[in-house]
Amino acid sequence: MKAARLSPADIVALGLVGLRVRRARAALSALGIAIGIATMVVVMGIPASSEQALMRDLQRLGTDLLQASALPDQQPPAAFDERATAMTRRIGPVTGASAMANTHSTIARNERADNAAATTVLATEPGILDLLDGTVRAGRWFDATTETFPAVVLGAEAAGRLGIEDPAGGPQLYIGRRWFTVTGILDPIPLAPEIDRAALIGWPAAKQQLGFDGRPTVMYVRSHDSAVETVREVLPATVLPQAPGLVRVTRPSDALAAKRASETTFSALFLGMAGVALLVGGIGVANTMVISVLERRREIGLRRALGAHRGQIRAQFLAESVALSLLGGLTGTLLGAAATVAYALHQQWPPTVPLTALASGTGGALLVGVLAGVYPSMRAARLTPTEALAST
Repeated sequence: MKAARLSPADIVALGLVGLRVRRARAALSALGIAIGIATMVVVMGIPASSEQALMRDLQRLGTDLLQASALPDQQPPAAFDERATAMTRRIGPVTGASAMANTHSTIARNERADNAAATTVLATEPGILDLLDGTVRAGRWFDATTETFPAVVLGAEAAGRLGIEDPAGGPQLYIGRRWFTVTGILDPIPLAPEIDRAALIGWPAAKQQLGFDGRPTVMYVRSHDSAVETVREVLPATVLPQAPGLVRVTRPSDALAAKRASETTFSALFLGMAGVALLVGGIGVANTMVISVLERRREIGLRRALGAHRGQIRAQFLAESVALSLLGGLTGTLLGAAATVAYALHQQWPPTVPLTALASGTGGALLVGVLAGVYPSMRAARLTPTEALAST
């Protein structure tokens, strides 16, 4: 008897029979594939979202910012010339400069507590907030009046450490054995995380209230993009003419990029974990298909007796394996994309799910389905009608 030709649609329909009949087993087998694919999509999607956030931040904050500070291994750290800000502004390509200084003062909620190790008290020039594109979350920044008063503005992280959520009502902090009133809380400043952890005092108030000597320890400088490297070379001799070798000049945007890069260094590890999960899922699919072949020997025997040749039997079980894997793959791709979007929105990043991640999810599931189905389909195809019917 000549075997009837099966169209691709017929093969797909036959492959779906096993999934419809054994739904619980199919769902559990597809779950392993879904976990692996979802992990793969998340591992590719989250770094892409992080990169988009980095590009957005750098575009908004700019790459023209330089930070000059004393070398960290110098004890005590070198302080710049009192005229460092004015001298830096005279550099031709410089478009803005502002300074801060560590007052080495203690800070606490009352006279008995001491949080000095957790929160640094910095004297700051009023123009530094605009220079760093910082914003005030609550309250207000220093003006010509408040910078001379015992007022303090807290960085985002420092406010949390000190338990102050709102400056309304004038909460006070004990700084350098004097009471200062909290007048504002800042939003996080990506290019100056040290400010997030600090309490900021107006420059004149720091001199009057804390005995500050007026010498900056950190200088922030903006210049034309094309002249950043030139300014970087002359900045040490400008802020500390007597010992320029003790000055370190960095570009905070580079540090921000490095930080974001370090946050994604585990991507390869997680991608390996996704591969392991996918391998386990593929083994589960192969195991399911082997059991399916053993349980359906009678069906295979009847089909062979009615004229189905080995190629058709092989195609049937291979199609079932691919359909099972694709079911898990599509589910995992949707779950991974949803998880990526949810995490990106939680981190306030632009949600980004690369097309390569979606294609890899579907393609990976298809490949697993083919590989997992090869042995079971060949085993089913090797059964003769007599052997298959005799074993039932």
